[in-house]
Amino acid sequence: MRVGFLGLGVMGTPMAMNLARKFQLTVWNRNPAKCQPLEQAGARVAATPAEVVAESEIIFVMLFDGPAIQSILNDEFKKALRGKILVNTSSVPADFSHYLAKEVGDAGGDFIEMPVSGSTGPAEQGQLVGMMAGDPVVAERIKPALEPITATAVYCGPIGTGLMTKYAVNLVAITMTCGLGEAMNLARVQGLNLEAFKQVLDAGPMASAYSKVKTSKMLNEDWSAQAGIADCYNSTQLIETAAKESNAQAPLIHLCGLLYKHAVQSGLGDEDMIAVHKVFADASLNTNR
Repeated sequence: MRVGFLGLGVMGTPMAMNLARKFQLTVWNRNPAKCQPLEQAGARVAATPAEVVAESEIIFVMLFDGPAIQSILNDEFKKALRGKILVNTSSVPADFSHYLAKEVGDAGGDFIEMPVSGSTGPAEQGQLVGMMAGDPVVAERIKPALEPITATAVYCGPIGTGLMTKYAVNLVAITMTCGLGEAMNLARVQGLNLEAFKQVLDAGPMASAYSKVKTSKMLNEDWSAQAGIADCYNSTQLIETAAKESNAQAPLIHLCGLLYKHAVQSGLGDEDMIAVHKVFADASLNTNR
């Protein structure tokens, strides 16, 4: 199977690496320097996104947002889509996914929406959770290509439902992250033994693989991005929009969005989403002055 991958960022690179171990892979990235590790792993580097599509049967997209995807949809790209399957794993608005599905369909291709749940750790281990939407027959056809990158891929329904599922899942992750950051700051300001605090959290019923990783990162002041603050802020905006369109009450994600906006404006955009802890810490320092 010939597979293509567009977008080699924090998530795209490990996903593409896993695909390169099993398939003939062609990749493209806006910054060509990021292609070097994939080239060393045996992937072919294409000069344009259209070239990736022309050489592949299934093409995965992991770009930052809708405008980034829109920027590659030129005539050459669309012409190359005939008979191909485009799988968008990026988090975008559901209405953009409908638009993208129509563009691909009009070009003679098939489209599957599949945002993923998980950060760089699961991506590196091939343990992401895919939320598939679109034609169920096409979704079934691409499953062999998903094996290197997902622990499971759940079919959610027609176009839009994969992304809406992702919004709800991300609401849990984002509010949990803000809660962990605020709790760690409270423990620190009270002068507690932070290692003991972590041990109590890890031993209790609220512990998860996620909470253990994020509390360790705070303790070690490791702000390297598993999922970046800028991406997380983008997620809060997508979730808030979805909530408004559905007339759902979502006060927690609104508050988290304000915190992540502050983090981005403070220059933390490239750091891990748990670096929102710094927003609480700075506020505590200012209060105590």
